[in-house]
Amino acid sequence: MEIRLGSQVRDARESEGTAIIIDVFRAFTTAAIAFDHGAREITLVAEPEEALELHRRGVGDYLMGEVAGKRPEGFDFGNSPHEISQVDLAGKTLVQSTRAGTVGVAAAANASDVYLGSFVVAQATVDAVRKDGPELVSIIAMGDQGMVRSDEDEQCGIYLRNLLEERRPDFDAVKTLVLKGGATQKFFDPDQPQYHPEDVALALEADRYSFAMKISRENGLLVARKHTG
Repeated sequence: MEIRLGSQVRDARESEGTAIIIDVFRAFTTAAIAFDHGAREITLVAEPEEALELHRRGVGDYLMGEVAGKRPEGFDFGNSPHEISQVDLAGKTLVQSTRAGTVGVAAAANASDVYLGSFVVAQATVDAVRKDGPELVSIIAMGDQGMVRSDEDEQCGIYLRNLLEERRPDFDAVKTLVLKGGATQKFFDPDQPQYHPEDVALALEADRYSFAMKISRENGLLVARKHTG
């Protein structure tokens, strides 16, 4: 198995084989919690306008996402793990749009399979990819707005690579690095209330969930569901 590490939208566009698109803060931690709280499926789109249009056409019970960290007008939920952890989503469907993770999934058009990556589903994702047995795995750390590298996504990419190569990284050391990272500090800034400190704690729980999140391409839509192999 060949493993390639990449970053941001440009590398998502070039990803091949099985792609793992990473967004730790916060999209694919939020998505995992939504699934744990009963969501049946999540349709991913790059732009909030797309999400609103799909919703008008009857796709998705709820809209979830962010622009510049804030819940877009017309959306039901922001892109907050803490916020979505307070919601009962049993049997519901969602449409999610963010500025990094969902953009990366949309960009990964050349990948044969796409998984959503974050620390909370790390081992389950690796187990699912190993079971697929691809010759090539592209691990893409989306970073801030999909344009600037961020410690949490880059570290998650390295963490996933180590697991795929059957090494057991020290997650406490990884967590310490992420907590010192620049992107983490906004969650503790009282002038940016759209970022909850609880989001950090929830995003930095390794292997909290035993399912992966895999994309299915259906009628031109990118639909994520829980994947347990």
